[in-house]
Amino acid sequence: MQSKLWTLALAVSLPAMVCAQKPSLQKLWETDSIIAVPESVLHDAANNTLYLSLIDGGPWDADGKGGVGKLSPDGKQYNGVWITGLNAPKGMGQYGNRLYIADLGEVVVVDVPNGKVEKKIAIEGASGLNDLTVDDKGVVYVSDSKTGKVHSITNDVATLYMEDLPGVNGLKASGSNLYILAKKAVLLADASKKIRTITDLPNGGDGVEEVGNGDLIVSEWIGFVYYVYADGRKVQLLDRRAEHKNTADIWYDRAAKVLYVPGFNGKTITAYRLQQ
Repeated sequence: MQSKLWTLALAVSLPAMVCAQKPSLQKLWETDSIIAVPESVLHDAANNTLYLSLIDGGPWDADGKGGVGKLSPDGKQYNGVWITGLNAPKGMGQYGNRLYIADLGEVVVVDVPNGKVEKKIAIEGASGLNDLTVDDKGVVYVSDSKTGKVHSITNDVATLYMEDLPGVNGLKASGSNLYILAKKAVLLADASKKIRTITDLPNGGDGVEEVGNGDLIVSEWIGFVYYVYADGRKVQLLDRRAEHKNTADIWYDRAAKVLYVPGFNGKTITAYRLQQ
């Protein structure tokens, strides 16, 4: 009888033990401090490379010093600047052979196979374009942190998508939905643009990535990264303030469970394995 009671107690407690296990990050590698102010990172699985948006100057300066670099997914080979002549490039998104980059008041379109700028799409009234995401139909969404607006681009034509989102930054398209970081709020907008708040952050969001089942990884530029559950609970994964490294516009490889973190002023890219 005692053995049966012990077995029953163990069966009841195991699910609670599993649920209590908090997600964490295991550091895999980090580059030397050689990346020219990386704001965003994007993994191109088809070409086995990481694209890095390089500000290499003031974060809002139209100085022509910005660009896009390439880094191998294992962090071992940095190929330097691939696309030059940008200003203060930030968020990136990819659809097919096109790489889209938010750059102050325009979205730069790069032809990936040719490694050249194909065109620049001006966003009327914008000067603070920040994050960018592309949905599975090729529609581009880009945030303007200075005006509190989100613009969409369809067939290379830009239109206003949403407004009245002060401090809007991180975006992530998910089917017909759009995750939005606006100041401290983590929001989810559906296809009809109805918004609900998932949770609030202590300081203000930068990058947002999907883990699955409605869970997210969210970064705050000052050095924090959080795991945000679909129900709004959150767990702090990183605090890099003591290292004097930022946690800017992250990228999460869901297949490999690897998170890539741009260090911005720290001039590094760091990779972590998500453990759940």
